[in-house]
Amino acid sequence: MIKKVFISVSSKEENRGSVEFQIFSFTNKIRRLTSHLELHKKDYLSQRGLRKILGKRQRLLAYLSKKNGTHYKELIGQLSIREIKIR
Repeated sequence: MIKKVFISVSSKEENRGSVEFQIFSFTNKIRRLTSHLELHKKDYLSQRGLRKILGKRQRLLAYLSKKNGTHYKELIGQLSIREIKIR
């Protein structure tokens, strides 16, 4: 899985608290919860958790786009996330 490769790269640099790594881990959680919710459509607590994680990721992406636009665009491309328009 992609996560193992990314963790091994980032653990050498010891920046697991970086914005990029947090966005990456939230994206993996979102993908897992999405596949879970396809099977269990009435799991409302997981739906709530998914919405909370989506909001956190959206705030981190907004922060990263303001801080460094090139890292933002690279990360969006690597994770194949559609671009979120910021007002």
